[in-house]
Order: sequence, then C-alpha cells, then structure tokens
Amino acid sequence: MIDLFISAFVTLFVVIDPPGCAPIYASLTTGASAAQRRSMAIRATLIAGGILIFFAMFGEALLGFLHIDLDSFRIAGGIMLFIIAIDMVFEKRTERREQRAEKIKATPEVEDVSVFPMAMPMLAGPGSIASVMLLVSQNNGIERAFVIFGALLLVLLLTLAALLAAGPLMRLIGHKGEAVITRLLGVLLAALAAQFVIDGLKASFPTLT
Repeated sequence: MIDLFISAFVTLFVVIDPPGCAPIYASLTTGASAAQRRSMAIRATLIAGGILIFFAMFGEALLGFLHIDLDSFRIAGGIMLFIIAIDMVFEKRTERREQRAEKIKATPEVEDVSVFPMAMPMLAGPGSIASVMLLVSQNNGIERAFVIFGALLLVLLLTLAALLAAGPLMRLIGHKGEAVITRLLGVLLAALAAQFVIDGLKASFPTLT
C-alpha cells in the first residue's frame, strides 16, 4: 500500500505539476486582491478534484460504453503522457501555458480564472485524467482506490498551497529554478509513461511475455 501511495503520488504530482502551475496562476491573477486570489485558488482546486474523482470512479464505465478497451486506453494514455514529458523536458509545456495565460489576460471580460484555464485544462487536463483512470483501473479493490484518492488529495493540497503562495514562491525559486524542477519531473514522467505503454502492450499481446 505504501508503494502504491508513493507511485500514485509521484505520477499525479508530475502530471498536475504544482510548481509549474504557480507562476501561471500568479500572472493570471496580477490585478486581483489577496481575497480574490485565495478564493479562485480554492475553487480551481476543488473543481479539478471533482473532475478527476469523477473520471477515476466512472471513467472505466465510460470507456465500456464507448466500446474502448482498457488496455488501448493504457497505451494511448502512456503515449499522451510521454508527449507531455517531452514538452516538459524541452520547456514547450511551460511556453504553451504562458501563451494561454496571455490570451486570458488579453480578454478584459474574463475575471474568474478558477474554472478556465486553471481547473481545466491546467490541473484536470488530459494527462491527469488519463493518469488517475489508469491508476484506478490497474489497482482493483476499495482499499487500493482509497490509497490512490489519498495520494490525489495530497497532490491537490500541495497544488492549492502552491497557488496560494504563487507570488512569494516565484520570487524564491525564480525562473531558472522552475526550469530545473520542470525538466526533472519531465524525465520521471517519461519513465512512468513508458511503463503504462509496456503494461498495455503486455495485456493486449500476451505472447510478447
């Protein structure tokens, strides 16, 4: 159970990437008051948590309804996560997030960024949805599901803390520190993504083993 918790925590932490979301949130909420920033951070985290828990609980049933095999989803999810990992290593992901933030800032009527783009797609994006579904599908049983939800809760709490401390955090680590952290997390994510693909291929083609 401890190994499962650590594995789930590392996977979700790397994909959701609280250190990477903090500077984007800081730039999106430049003109907001401290109370508004706190409110939007809490709301974004809660909404993202709700989306991820929904897909963790009902994602497999949704795949069944669409006649998509779970092993196919494992392979597709692994490839998707690997692409995200490459973007993280070469800083393309941060660049896209910053461009998205600039677009939102350029739209005067958009004030509340908690739902879009923070909750979705930044926190509960395709990568994190795929990850939580894969983790739950690979670990049957209520106890294991609660362990995964516990890891998700911890990651969301750390994400909330990062958003609340976005301004001071950015001044502390700086852009170079953020770049180093992002690249290290990207390498870890690439290894985890490769494992998802290997597991999916083994299940789809038993003769390979």
